[in-house]
Amino acid sequence: MQSTGILPAEIPISFFRCSPVRAIAVLKNRLIWSASAVAAAAIANAVRDRGSFQFRGRCVLITGGSRGLGFLLAQEFARRGARVAIVARDREELWRAARQLRRITRNVLPIAADLMSRKDIEAAVAKVERKFGAVDVLVNNAGIISVGPLDTSTPADYQNSLNTHFWAPYHATMAVLPEMRRRKQGRIVNISSIGGKISVPHLLPYSVGKFALTAFSEGLRAQLLQHKIYVTTVCPGLMRTGSPRNATFKGKHRKEYAWFSISDSLPLISMSADRAALQIVNACARGEAELVLSTPAKLAVLLNGLFPGATANLMALFNYMLPGPGGIGRNARKGKESF
Repeated sequence: MQSTGILPAEIPISFFRCSPVRAIAVLKNRLIWSASAVAAAAIANAVRDRGSFQFRGRCVLITGGSRGLGFLLAQEFARRGARVAIVARDREELWRAARQLRRITRNVLPIAADLMSRKDIEAAVAKVERKFGAVDVLVNNAGIISVGPLDTSTPADYQNSLNTHFWAPYHATMAVLPEMRRRKQGRIVNISSIGGKISVPHLLPYSVGKFALTAFSEGLRAQLLQHKIYVTTVCPGLMRTGSPRNATFKGKHRKEYAWFSISDSLPLISMSADRAALQIVNACARGEAELVLSTPAKLAVLLNGLFPGATANLMALFNYMLPGPGGIGRNARKGKESF
């Protein structure tokens, strides 16, 4: 009989003479050792196969690439010799970003598209493939932020968050996957958030969308490794990108903007966006499974994993200190309108 690690041929005769409790313990230990060996072999194979991905001459598609972290990622990929396509909705911002990127490389393709539209996403991918060939690296970076107390959030806020943070990455991923599978190579980077690990007060719709993206990204990696496609889930904490100006605020919007923008800019708890972009591109090259950015974010994830009740209590205390309902209610104002 061929040995498998837990078949009767490998179980000692004494096993059949021992008590039921002892027999169960022996089987349990055998199963644990067998599972550990299989897992170790799988991890070793994955690490050996993934190597370090070189970006020179590769096609990189970045959603939300016209500003903030997305634009910095586009710059970093361009510096490494990649052909870069950036997708965003605002045409003026998009063309401005493309002009800046062309100072680094001529291989830049700006595409105006509504990332809440499946047709627009699929058309954008097709345009990239016609210009640069098959997509080697997909970065799902586009995001929206709506800030306010629970009572100011509407079903549309949750739907918009899911459309942007989950459905857009899903449709973009499904559009590039056939070619990645055919070529048995590729990288997908999903920019989630610490809000996709720990739900943050006054950012509930945002967290719902990012949690969905995190779940999709982690499951996607497990199912694509067999095709040598490596999916990296990135969960940044607070980052100095200027995002409060483009976020929307409800309720007492000026107070909401104040706490959000101050938190986003403090050096001790927030991270430089340039540094974040560098780490993300390096993690993509290595094919890492997950990257949590900033020490406070890593500590928060660790605390939540070990003591979820304590984390929930801390979030409740944080919520108590935030502005209450009132102000403009469910109406929304951009950050740049909330000084």
